[in-house]
Amino acid sequence: MAVTTEYPHIILDEQGTPTIQGTSLKVIELITERLAYGWSPEELHLQHPYLSLSQVHAALAYYWDHAGELDQGIAKRLKSVDKLGKIAKQQSLLLARLKAQGLL
Repeated sequence: MAVTTEYPHIILDEQGTPTIQGTSLKVIELITERLAYGWSPEELHLQHPYLSLSQVHAALAYYWDHAGELDQGIAKRLKSVDKLGKIAKQQSLLLARLKAQGLL
């Protein structure tokens, strides 16, 4: 069951993750795009036409009031991506060796 917050358009989902109401988009995902691409609220709105500009601004307001917590979440996601990248590279090297030996 979702829980409302003091931020219009922002709810906490069953796991307590801030999400934009009426969507499956998490606040952290929108913020990650803003940080990665330097997008303005208007550009975020253009990239996500199903969001209203007020939903985008509510997500940004939520972020600024909870930046420390959300920044930790972003850092955790980046570590996971790095770990997955290393695993994929190791698997690619293994496949290359197997192919070189004619085993694949």
